[in-house]
Amino acid sequence: MFHVEHLERAIEYAGLELDEKQRAQLDSYRDWLIFEAVPAGGIGPNEVDRVETRHIADSLLFAGFLEDAEEVWDLGSGVGLPGIPLAIALPHTRFVLVDRSGRRADLARRAIRILGLENTIVRQAAIEDLQGEVGAIVARASLPPEAMAPIVQRLLRSDGIAVVGGSWTEAPLIEGWEIIEVPRLVLDRPVWILMMRKP
Repeated sequence: MFHVEHLERAIEYAGLELDEKQRAQLDSYRDWLIFEAVPAGGIGPNEVDRVETRHIADSLLFAGFLEDAEEVWDLGSGVGLPGIPLAIALPHTRFVLVDRSGRRADLARRAIRILGLENTIVRQAAIEDLQGEVGAIVARASLPPEAMAPIVQRLLRSDGIAVVGGSWTEAPLIEGWEIIEVPRLVLDRPVWILMMRKP
């Protein structure tokens, strides 16, 4: 079972309303991460005790900034973080999970099949090689924000939004990004989210 207080606080912070099916999908994804992704090397073995709070609840925080995005690209998604929790929470939004690793891409595809997510696809590609435009981008600790900024500016449509998270122990001071501090009481630890809009 989830650390219910963390999950509920993240859901509330993001302004989400999840039904029983969505909660069951999050539960299944948590189990998949622990029992399949960790043994396969998709995330580190030290993350097992933190899958719910550090990875799933943390990923859901992004939803509060995506507004009514029709399509979201998750850059450097790995085994689907934050893209898969967001795809569960936002079933009417299309998600494209992007990762350069064939192994991680295959793992993410398997998770999508297991969860029955019809709004999500995986694309194996290097972030730097992506072409096209999209209205929203998310990423968690895939590239330093300084390196992510020009990629985001190139890929976002006008008035598009990028939301980026990382494992910072103190507030990041990074030019070009709006820094949003998530109240400590949400996940019982400091969390900062970086946001950028393209004019």
